Amino acid sequence: MTQHHKHSHYHHHEVRGKNLFITIILNVVITLSQVIGGLYSGSLALLSDALHNFSDVMALIIAWWANKISSRKSSETKTFGYKRAQIIAALFNASFLSGIGVFLIFEAISKFIHPQVIDSNIVIYLAVLSILLNFASMKLVKADSAENLNMKAAYLHLFTDVMTSIAVLFGGLGMKYFGVFWIDSLISMMIAIYLIKSSFALVKEATDILMQFSPSDVDVNDIEKQVLKFPEVLNLHHLHIWRLNEKQVHLEAHVDFKNNLSLLEVTSIISMIEQNLEKSFSITHTTLQ
Repeated sequence: MTQHHKHSHYHHHEVRGKNLFITIILNVVITLSQVIGGLYSGSLALLSDALHNFSDVMALIIAWWANKISSRKSSETKTFGYKRAQIIAALFNASFLSGIGVFLIFEAISKFIHPQVIDSNIVIYLAVLSILLNFASMKLVKADSAENLNMKAAYLHLFTDVMTSIAVLFGGLGMKYFGVFWIDSLISMMIAIYLIKSSFALVKEATDILMQFSPSDVDVNDIEKQVLKFPEVLNLHHLHIWRLNEKQVHLEAHVDFKNNLSLLEVTSIISMIEQNLEKSFSITHTTLQ
C-alpha cells in the first residue's frame, strides 16, 4: 500500500502590525470617551456603544496576538504549529460579542420601563466621534479582513460600530429635538440584537473548523465522483476532509485500484488525482493510501 503526501504552495497572510496598532489606539480613545460620556449623560445607548467598542479593542488585541502565535513554526510536540490560534481567537471574539448583546437587552428593558432624562448633546458629539474613528479603523484593516478569518471578525466589529454609532446619533437628535428619551433604550436593544445576529455566523464557522467538519462549499460525493473518473480507480473509501484553518483544507482517503500496478504507476496516478483535487476543490493537502 502506497502513502503519498502533497502540500500546496500555501502562504501565511501576514496582518499589517502597524495598521492594527493604530486601530487599537483609535478604539481605546472611542471606548474611554463613550464610557465617560455615557456615565455623565446617563445614556445607555452610549454605554452600549462603548461596550461594543471595548469588545473591538479586545478583538483587535487578540487578532494581533493570534497572528503572532499562528506564524510560529511547528515542533515535534506541536506538528501543526499554532495555525488554529486565530480560529480560537475568532470564536472567543464572536462569543464575547454575543454575551454583550444579551447583557444589553436586559439593561435596555430596565431602562425602557424606567426612562431617564439624558444629556443629548454629549450623545450626539460622541456618536459623531465614534463614527469618524471607526470608519478610519475599517479602512486600516479592510485589506487584511479579506484573507484572515480573525481580522474578518475584527472588521465586522468595526462595521457594526459604525452602524450602531449612526443609530446612537439619530437617537441623540431625537432626544434633543423631540424629548423622546425612551428612544435611548430602544436603540440599545436594537444594537444588542444586531450584535447577537452578526456574531452568530462567525461562531458557527469557527466551531465548524474546530470540530473538523467538512467545508460547506465542498461536497464529499462530488470528490468521490471526480476520483472515480480515473479509469484505474476501483473505489474511494475512508474519506475525511476538514479545514485546518480558514485557508488550508486537508483530505485523506483510501484508494483501491482495479488491477495490480507497479509502484511507479501508482505514484503517478495518485499525483494526478491530487492535482485534480487541488484544481477542482482547492484542497491544499492530500494524503492517499
